Formats: sequence, C-alpha cells, structure tokens
Amino acid sequence: MAIAAVSAASSTSSNWLKEAQDALAASETPGGMMGALQDARSGSSSIKTFLAKSQNNSYALAQIAQNSQISSSALTVQMSQAAAKKRYDEQVALQVKLNPVHANFTPPKGLEPVIYFGDGSSIDTTSNIMTMSNGKQIDTTTGLEYHDPKSIVTMANGAYLDTQNNILHMSDGTKIDTISGVKITA
Repeated sequence: MAIAAVSAASSTSSNWLKEAQDALAASETPGGMMGALQDARSGSSSIKTFLAKSQNNSYALAQIAQNSQISSSALTVQMSQAAAKKRYDEQVALQVKLNPVHANFTPPKGLEPVIYFGDGSSIDTTSNIMTMSNGKQIDTTTGLEYHDPKSIVTMANGAYLDTQNNILHMSDGTKIDTISGVKITA
C-alpha cells in the first residue's frame, strides 16, 4: 500500500494537523477509478460494487466536463462584455475629444422683438411683419402684403375685403377702393 503525499499547503491552514490526519485516512482507502480497480482485483467486493463505483466515477467525470463547459461559457461571456465595454469607453473618449465642451460658452443673443430702421420702417421679429413708413405691412416670411386677419372679410369666390384699408381684393388680383369705387392700378 502506498502512502499519499501530504499537500504542502496544509501547513498554512489554521488546522493543519486535522488536514494531515484526514489525508492519511484517505490514503488508507483509495477511491476513484484506481480504488474501484483495486477492489475488483482483490476480490473483496462484488461486480455490483465495482459497477456502482464505476457509475459514480462516470457521473463525477461528466460533472467535471459539464463544469468545464459552464466555466468556459462564463469566461467567454465575461471576455466579450469586457471587450464591448472597452470599445464603448474608446468611442466615448473619441467623442469627447472630437466635441469638446467649452466652459465659457455664451449662447448667442436672439433678435430684439422690434427692429427700427432710420427711414421709419420697422420689423416685428416675433410675428415676422415689416411695417413700412407709409403704414403698409409685409409678411417677411412670404414677401406678400400682410393683412390683419381680424380686418379681412373672405368672399366665396376667393375675393376678400380689407376693412382696415377699405380695399376689395378680387380673385383675379384687381383692387377696388370701396369708398370711391375706383380701380387701384398701383
């Protein structure tokens, strides 16, 4: 009978004496495949015992293989997550480098609500209406003459009446002064 080697790591344990006694006791009755073969050779046990030990050993080997597969899968997932995090961190660092944040940035001031010109005209920047010095109003987004919707009477044929200026705008573009009835050409 061979004596099992006692692990050197046992001397670092807090209860090294008990570990040494357990190792000596385990060497008295070898287990595993070698123990099963030794038991079968010595004739002290039956075929049934040999097969039971062999089956237990095959379960243990299958468990070792399964644990190896699980550990390998976990390591693969862990490595892929670390690689993805590294790529993400590199992208963030690149974006920060390409788009630095300015500490003293002052946003541009918006336009004044009304801008006055030297000739007496003005632009209302909130409603986008330019008022000429003669009182005529122009929509700055379309460039067309502006008419206050409250002073407009819309007709069925597309014509409308500007009650503020007393001008009838026909659907063909003709303008008529409603007070004098004269066609406006200018």
